[in-house]
Amino acid sequence: MTDTWQPTACMICSMNCGIEVQTEGERIVRVRPDKAHPVTKGYVCEKAQRMEAYQQGRDRLSSPMRRRADGTYEAVDWDTAISEVAVRLAAVRDAHGGESILYYGGGGQGNHLPGVYAQATLAALGVRYRSNALAQEKTGEAWVQARMFGCGMHHDFEHAEVALLIGKNPLQSNGFPRARVVLREIAADPARSMIVIDPRRSETAAMADYHLAIRPGTDAWCLGALAAVLVQEGIANTAWMDAHVSNAEPVLDVLRRVPVSQFAQVCQVDEDLLRAAARRMAAASSMASMEDLGMQMGVHSTLGSYLHRLIIGLTGSFGRKGTSYAFVPFRPLGGGGSASAGSAARPSGERNWKRSPVTGFPVIMGLIPCNAISEEILTDHPHRFRAMFIESANPVHSLADTARMREALRALEFSVVIDVAMTETASEADYVLPACSQFEKAEASFFNFEPAENAFQLRHPLFAPREGTLEEGAIHTRLCEALGVLSAEMVEPLKAAAGNLDGFAMAFAQMAAAQPAIMAVAPVLLYRALADALPEGMNNAAAVWGVAQIFVRNFPEQAAAAGFAGPLAGNRLFEAILNSPSGTVFSRIEHGGWDLVRQPGQRINLHIPEMLELLMALDPAGPPVDPDYPLILSAGERRTETSNTSIRDATWLRKGALDSTLRIHPGDAAQFGLGEGDAVDVVTRRGRARALVEVHEGCRPGHVSLPNGLGLDVRQADGSVRRQGAALNELTDYRWRDPVVGTPWHKYVPARLEKVA
Repeated sequence: MTDTWQPTACMICSMNCGIEVQTEGERIVRVRPDKAHPVTKGYVCEKAQRMEAYQQGRDRLSSPMRRRADGTYEAVDWDTAISEVAVRLAAVRDAHGGESILYYGGGGQGNHLPGVYAQATLAALGVRYRSNALAQEKTGEAWVQARMFGCGMHHDFEHAEVALLIGKNPLQSNGFPRARVVLREIAADPARSMIVIDPRRSETAAMADYHLAIRPGTDAWCLGALAAVLVQEGIANTAWMDAHVSNAEPVLDVLRRVPVSQFAQVCQVDEDLLRAAARRMAAASSMASMEDLGMQMGVHSTLGSYLHRLIIGLTGSFGRKGTSYAFVPFRPLGGGGSASAGSAARPSGERNWKRSPVTGFPVIMGLIPCNAISEEILTDHPHRFRAMFIESANPVHSLADTARMREALRALEFSVVIDVAMTETASEADYVLPACSQFEKAEASFFNFEPAENAFQLRHPLFAPREGTLEEGAIHTRLCEALGVLSAEMVEPLKAAAGNLDGFAMAFAQMAAAQPAIMAVAPVLLYRALADALPEGMNNAAAVWGVAQIFVRNFPEQAAAAGFAGPLAGNRLFEAILNSPSGTVFSRIEHGGWDLVRQPGQRINLHIPEMLELLMALDPAGPPVDPDYPLILSAGERRTETSNTSIRDATWLRKGALDSTLRIHPGDAAQFGLGEGDAVDVVTRRGRARALVEVHEGCRPGHVSLPNGLGLDVRQADGSVRRQGAALNELTDYRWRDPVVGTPWHKYVPARLEKVA
């Protein structure tokens, strides 16, 4: 075992905490927090210890795989695979247009460079539509933020007097730097308060001063009531609003008419407690607030995101220390989107590229809703999707209605998957191209959301690539060469200049001015041109050079404040990134980022008419109820012993049985005659899954939950395939989704229980 500690990062959640590891051969044998990481600064949770389980996953691939007619797979060489994949995708493009190919994925937690290189392949194929996991979670939030703020937002809990957490359990899911440390500091300080909106008494809710234990699916009623209390009791921050918001009066008029008592009854929260929480928000000198999947995968999730931001506007909780803030991204996660989810239809026969071709859902952040994908395929519509290109993603397992997603994937004319393992999705594809693991190449995350000082970490490889695998930069470069959009004549002049980075920048600028079309394939062009000039093993970092150039062009003041100024600032930034394996501060801004607000006058727009209509149309009976399925299932709860599905060896994730446990309130367990450890079938209108009962005081009556990260079909040492735990999306229905942006109701699944004899 080497005694050297090497910096890298955890890739289990979006924080990507900096860690240091020791290795032995091809194994990670020790893990500790990296104190030199500029954001996480020595913080890490216990899940970072699981990196070896990812690196040594049982289903890892070592050769391209081609599907035979009988559904089995055969190994083929890379030249054959690249050639055949390029020919098949080009055939779909030529017959039906590039818009008939859907790209899904672009990088899992912590590996975002595939999405950069994929840009070139998608340009070569003329791909117009994309989707990924963000469209399962964040598009409603993004749609609201664009109309109210015009920028991305994050939240400064470290300095907040009040922390408001909506469907969020940071003690398990983090979500902001040093989450557990910060939460404990808030809980221990009598001058600070924590407000949690969650049906469950989660680990975070147990620490809260105000736990609004809402009936599942009633986040919108609860948030609407809180906003209404702020207005009706005259405790909104009107002085701040006069200076910083616009279009307030129609919103205030609606909030004056919200029936607070009725809304409190719907969400089954004591009205006095709800009013006390609103008053605490209003009295705070600063409040940071955050929503997450508990709401974003529930009923009326887009409306909930709007009401959350109304509360931010009504309390003045933006743009200063201890509140929400605008941030400078190193590279935006989204790729553009629609002007309005309510935009009018185009004239007959004219394509509206801002909506999905079959279902007409809005394209937000460049993404169509995940729940619409099967409908966009399983139809005779002339503009249906006919091929899928899937990268670092597992939609058969992760999207609603697994059976229907399998059917959709097999109905395509062609499908290809790039991944490290033979996943459930790969097992339905026509071709599988094996990638290096995140620890066998240069990799990075674009989850860069910090205030004041924002940092980016380019991780160096810990190991040589596994035999038979390629990094995504190489895969996309070879595909672009096979598609005829990248040639040696384009590469050689730049390659000759790559020995001197400043000379290279001049050569690239001259070529781009003379041949603007090269920008469409810039990532793969950089991969070929810069490979020999980069440190050993860092080829996959070539595209980061381009990201650095774009960043300093788009945010020159913020880059200069971090020390990267002048005509070659992009090169200096790229060099700093290469030479700082624990991470580099790439921007500095004044706390709050008001200059990044992209609304007229840099004021927050409170008025989204269609959201106010939805608010006033909320059913006084609450969310829908199915009498045949009286329980509400949260399909995917983050727990200490589970992880995301990048880690496919569940024996590492939990001790003892590999079964999922169904958490249920003691009263419900007694009612159904269930005891600890009993086997039970969880049944919905779409399917059933078996679990073991876990009687749990933190559950709300009528509300049950199953953990995330399980239900994988993993190949065992003897070659057999065994399912580890409950596959959640065999229970979910693609039709249960937000009507505005299509996000799924994974946290609101009507279910019943059947005890197993």
